[in-house]
Amino acid sequence: MCTNVFTLLVFVVSFSTLNCYEAPEDKEDIFASRACPAFLVFDNAVYLSDMTIELPCHCKPKEVHSVVWYYQKKLGSKDVRVLTDFRGTAIVDSTQIGRDTKLRNRFSIRLFSLLVFRAQLADSGHYLCGTTSGEFFYGYYVDIQQVRRVTFPHGPNPSEMIGARFQMFTSFWPWSVCDRCGVPGEQVRVGLCYVKSDYLLVRYQQSMEHRVASCGSPAVPAQFGLKKGGFGAELSVQRCHVPCPLKPVTSTKQQALFKFLSDRKKASPGAPVFYYNHQADSNLILTCPGAKPQHAVAWDFGSTPLYRTQNVEGLNQSSRMFIDSGHYLNFRPAKPEDKGSYYCWIQGKIVAEIRLGVHLGLVHQHRFSDPETLYALRLMLFSCLGITVAFLIVVLVRFLWRSFKVNRLSL
Repeated sequence: MCTNVFTLLVFVVSFSTLNCYEAPEDKEDIFASRACPAFLVFDNAVYLSDMTIELPCHCKPKEVHSVVWYYQKKLGSKDVRVLTDFRGTAIVDSTQIGRDTKLRNRFSIRLFSLLVFRAQLADSGHYLCGTTSGEFFYGYYVDIQQVRRVTFPHGPNPSEMIGARFQMFTSFWPWSVCDRCGVPGEQVRVGLCYVKSDYLLVRYQQSMEHRVASCGSPAVPAQFGLKKGGFGAELSVQRCHVPCPLKPVTSTKQQALFKFLSDRKKASPGAPVFYYNHQADSNLILTCPGAKPQHAVAWDFGSTPLYRTQNVEGLNQSSRMFIDSGHYLNFRPAKPEDKGSYYCWIQGKIVAEIRLGVHLGLVHQHRFSDPETLYALRLMLFSCLGITVAFLIVVLVRFLWRSFKVNRLSL
């Protein structure tokens, strides 16, 4: 532990002038009411990939009014990153964040808490809340798990492995609400991988009473053989059908107006319409406005529902279109036949219509060896030569004319 802390202390000396989140003097500091542990331990937090995670700094001394977050993949390594937005109040638009965006561009600090948008597998590691002077108050080990298995009703039972010294199992969240109303919809629930054993490292345990930790946590001894991978989250999907909530009674004229304004009786009145054009044969990701990872989100293409039973990510490797664990609709790549209206549901209600246009690329990248390029270069060269020759002729004529006038006056 001393070596690990010393490594962090050496690293943070050069960042003693960094700005970070500072609590207002006239506000009550609720984070200082909880005593910090005498020995730095790590809460084992496990999340599904593509989720937005929040890590609160649960404790700090009362005299400390500012915190900085640190990220370290493995304890003792020299690769330590300081996560600070220099204000603590930066607003990040999560709809503009992709999977390939670096961690430094996917976080925000608000009220001492660290928010990471669209967390990915590579974001797993140690997160510490401390100060620029090298004090550390609270720590997490964040285990990000990707969906490795999709199950349906009457399918195989959740995966479970029992070894001589441990038991690996899947713990499921409650079922979500039905993602559509009035028509057949789906419910989903997420299952995360955990290990139960008497040999877990106490410093990383999530539940000391039940001796449980996530499968990717350093609390799991390497002798168990889980570091090779092969484990991950599970996604269960089942069909559902619920009626839509009753709408306020409207007059006949209002009903006729709503029917006229609705497109194919699909979009509900008041749902915004978004227009988007995209070039064919390139990847595309559609985001449902206002959707969060914990929401029940569904997609329709026109009047055709895009059910997860046929379109979930990883189910069909040859499919160009799929829905990932963050509820994004992906096209790999988009084709002209994908153009049309896409409807987005959140918690059983249509919230947006996205009218997608897919156009063929009209811009051709010319090469120097193309005949058109060679002709254009020759034309430009001859034009420059012609202008240069004309300029020289004009200068020569003026010079000769002035010389003639001077000679004539001298005579």
